[in-house]
Amino acid sequence: MLKLSRYVLYDILRNKIIIAYTLFLLLVSLSMFRMEENGSKAMLSLLNIVLIVLPLVSLVFTTIHYYNSYEFIELMLSQPLSRTRILLSEYAGVCVSLLSSFWIGVGLPVLLYAPDATGFALLFTGTSLTIVFTSIAFLAAVRSRDKARGIGFALLLWFYFALIYDGLVLLTLFAFSDYPMEKFTLLLSALNPIDLGRIYIMLKMDISALMGYTGALYKDFFGSGSGVLFTAGIMALWGIVPLWLALRSFKRKDM
Repeated sequence: MLKLSRYVLYDILRNKIIIAYTLFLLLVSLSMFRMEENGSKAMLSLLNIVLIVLPLVSLVFTTIHYYNSYEFIELMLSQPLSRTRILLSEYAGVCVSLLSSFWIGVGLPVLLYAPDATGFALLFTGTSLTIVFTSIAFLAAVRSRDKARGIGFALLLWFYFALIYDGLVLLTLFAFSDYPMEKFTLLLSALNPIDLGRIYIMLKMDISALMGYTGALYKDFFGSGSGVLFTAGIMALWGIVPLWLALRSFKRKDM
C-alpha cells in the first residue's frame, strides 16, 4: 500500500494544478501578512480562504483526479491487490498532496508571522477541512460512474456546505426565535464542518463578544478541553465516515 501511495503522490505532485494551488496560497498568505499591520485582520482574510477555497479545491481536484485515474485503478484491480488497498492508496496520495500545498502555502506564513493560538487553530481547521472534503469527494466520485455527474455533485455539495447551509440555519433560528435555541445551535454546528471550523477559529480571535449570549455560550463550550475534543472528534467523524462509505461502495462496484 505504501509503495502504491508513493507512486500516486509522486504523480500528483508533478501536477501543474497542485503547483499553481500551492503558489496561490503562498502568495495570498504572504500578501495578507505583509499588507496588514494588524495580524488579526490578516488572519480574518485567511479565514475566508481556508473556509471557501480549501473545500472547493479539495472537492473538485479529488473528483477530477479519481476519474482521470480510472484506467489506472482498473489496471490495479487486475493485479493481486485488494480494493481497500487501492482506494486507500489513492486517497492517501491525494490527501497528502493537498495537505502539502496547504502547509507550504498557508502553514509556513502563519508559523512565520502568527505563531499563536489563532494561527494554530487556523492550521488545524485547514488541515481538517482538507481531509474531510477529500473524503467527501471520494464518496461522490465512487458513487457516480459519470464524470460530469460526479463533478456536478461535488460542486453541489460545496454550495450546500459553504453557502446554503448557513441560510437554512438562519431560517430555522428565525422561525423558532421565541424558543431558547443556544444549545441547539451547538448541534447544528456539528452538522457542517465549515461552520464548526469557523466558530472554532473566531473564538480563538476573541470575537465571541460580538456574538452576544450565543457567543458566550460558544466560548464557554469550545474554549474548554471538552470543546476542543468535541471539535476534533466531529472533524474526525466527518473525515472517516464518508471514506468508509466510499470504501463500501467501491468494494461492491462493478468496474
